[in-house]
Amino acid sequence: MSNEKIAIIGGGVAAMTAALYLTEQDDWQQHREITVYQQGWRLGGKGASGRNAAMGERIEEHGLHVWFGAYVNSFKAIETVYNKLNRPTTCALSTWQQAFKPHSFIALEEHIDNEWETWPIDFPVLPGNPANGSLDITAWDFIKMTLAWLKKWIPQLEIAANQQAKSTQLTTKKTRDKYLLQHLYQHVQELATDGSDAWKTFTHDIQNLSQEITSTPSLLVDKLNEFTQNKNTLQPQISEKKDSLVIWYIVRKLKRWLNQELAELMDENAQLRRLYICADLAIAMLVGLIKDKVYRDGFGVINKYDFRQWLLKNGANKQYSVDSAPVRGFYDLVFAYPKGDFSKPNVEAGVAALAMLRIALCYRGGVMWKMQAGMGDVIFSPLYELLKQRGVKFEFFHQLQNITPGYDSNGKRCVTEIELQQQVELKNNIEYQPLVDVKSLPCWPSEPLYNQINTAQATLLQQYNINLESFWTDWPSRYQAEFGQPLPHKTLRFKHDFDQLILGVSVASLEHICPRLLAIDDAFAAQAKNVLTVATQASQLWLNKTDQQLGWEYMPPSEEGPILSGFSEPFDTWAAMQNLVDKEQWPLNNSPKNIAYFCSAFACAEYPPQSDHTFPARAKADVKTNLTQLVTTNMQPLWPLAYDQNGFDWSVLYANDVSGKARLDQQYWRVNVDPSERYVLSVAGSSQYRLATDGTQFSNLFITGDWIKTGVNAGCVEAAVMAGMQTARALCGYPQYISGANAFEPTKTT
Repeated sequence: MSNEKIAIIGGGVAAMTAALYLTEQDDWQQHREITVYQQGWRLGGKGASGRNAAMGERIEEHGLHVWFGAYVNSFKAIETVYNKLNRPTTCALSTWQQAFKPHSFIALEEHIDNEWETWPIDFPVLPGNPANGSLDITAWDFIKMTLAWLKKWIPQLEIAANQQAKSTQLTTKKTRDKYLLQHLYQHVQELATDGSDAWKTFTHDIQNLSQEITSTPSLLVDKLNEFTQNKNTLQPQISEKKDSLVIWYIVRKLKRWLNQELAELMDENAQLRRLYICADLAIAMLVGLIKDKVYRDGFGVINKYDFRQWLLKNGANKQYSVDSAPVRGFYDLVFAYPKGDFSKPNVEAGVAALAMLRIALCYRGGVMWKMQAGMGDVIFSPLYELLKQRGVKFEFFHQLQNITPGYDSNGKRCVTEIELQQQVELKNNIEYQPLVDVKSLPCWPSEPLYNQINTAQATLLQQYNINLESFWTDWPSRYQAEFGQPLPHKTLRFKHDFDQLILGVSVASLEHICPRLLAIDDAFAAQAKNVLTVATQASQLWLNKTDQQLGWEYMPPSEEGPILSGFSEPFDTWAAMQNLVDKEQWPLNNSPKNIAYFCSAFACAEYPPQSDHTFPARAKADVKTNLTQLVTTNMQPLWPLAYDQNGFDWSVLYANDVSGKARLDQQYWRVNVDPSERYVLSVAGSSQYRLATDGTQFSNLFITGDWIKTGVNAGCVEAAVMAGMQTARALCGYPQYISGANAFEPTKTT
């Protein structure tokens, strides 16, 4: 019996993760043959990066990529890759611990009285390997965590209230509410070792059935923490309504106290304002998790709401909290601006709440981890090397054109043909070798290795600066005009060239490459229509000064540069990436001191037809305009020493043989408008349309990417890895376990 042939279209995170796990079993080659078809010259999808040989082998990314310490499945996968590859110690990044370093310093920007104020946050470094963590946490875990935070924050707010002669006495008079406090007391009285006057008064009022029960904010939050930890209280399988009502009553009482006594003090006291925002958001989320029965029905039950809408619904302060820096920072993180319209942010409440919960509760090591080279170098070079060693075949320069549906021998719908365009002819038909060595590290170049391509074609590609990764490329017409014939096509046929198809393109590509499948499968078409994407923009500056020399004021004990968000558009996110300078290849006595990455959503309401070949260049020119605004105006609050009476000091930018504004031309900027490059959104109500990897009507089609149904349902590496694992499991039964895969499903009761 012949081996099963698997065709993988695309080389992004999900597709390569599927290939990794399909080849994890030692005898995999006795069962299947795997071929990866990739447009252009490199793997990576939205995570592709390149080295620019003409510019110090500098790293050029699609955008800023960092991993959260809660990316359990991602770290497990990359740990597997590095361990199995077993690179020699002479390799610059021979282990995953060398390839990733924990990062703890985050900054958020508040816009107060038309001024930008930085909110620095230095997260603790926690013990443990992120690969050994777990995402299998529940809404109850979040409730307990939130109460633990409130136990820390409320006493600080109470002290501030006392200092301003504000009331810190809470009274309960209604019979129902007194009954709830009695229920609380019954659960915590045996645990209490509290000798405070507040506890004595509270106990007296409870035991003597007083007309009113007197307490303080800090007392209530302290006892509520004891209540949630006591015995089996709040276990999801116990439908004890009184337990949830106790929590709901107390946190709403705390909320009223915050608004009545502290809200008017917010504008004048940054520390108090930030404590208030944290407490107010935590209470609103906690109320929502109980009120909407997320603990029972799963996080998916609130995905019909936008996150801000859900916060407002559950009592968050619109003026201070709903549009606060932490909330804006999260929307920036997931580019949650359909069509790049910053006035209309939109992200599913369940997706957002779960992501925040996991980021806070599940991380190990640093809350974030920075790659110590380009993402292509750190992730896709070792993946490629390992998969090549295992026997996976790679066909570069193969662009997917069309997928044809049909029927198999059992009368089931399936994919019968895959049409690919062969973008170039390789010299002597020898297999393409895609990697280059940069300082003992295998890397992907920023353009094809032309010396491996047919000389006449390579010359034409360079003459017209052809981008083989672009949806709008005019390469086919240039080729035909030069050589008198169209680019060659390759058709893969079911049961001859492939048995199973892993479709690893992004969701925005579906309408272009498989319209006939969408016409047949209504659910697949609904997914393509409702799981939206947004264009993004990115820029990188190489600098002659450190962050401190530029005037950045905040230096944590770790001496890390910031990852900053919630800033002004058009670039709302900045990451200090000075750690990458020594991974590039600059002249010894003339190298940059620092690198700054910026990214944001990109405004694009409509995408023109494929025949509009100049669209990418026009969009990129808009990014150049945005970058100019960033350096000449927007960065001044963060880098005040980079400006003088004449404006921005252009000598801050590292460049060769030019001065003034021309130095900006040697920096790097890009726009990600291609269907395969746009960021996958999670707009309110869209998760219901996501299909599992085997969820289409076509028996041999396995869709994969951060756009399918996973336990994340958002655009990120972790979702893509989970998708790839899901795809491999559907094909070979391995891996059996995917951490956090069922977070949006109702809680199972026993």
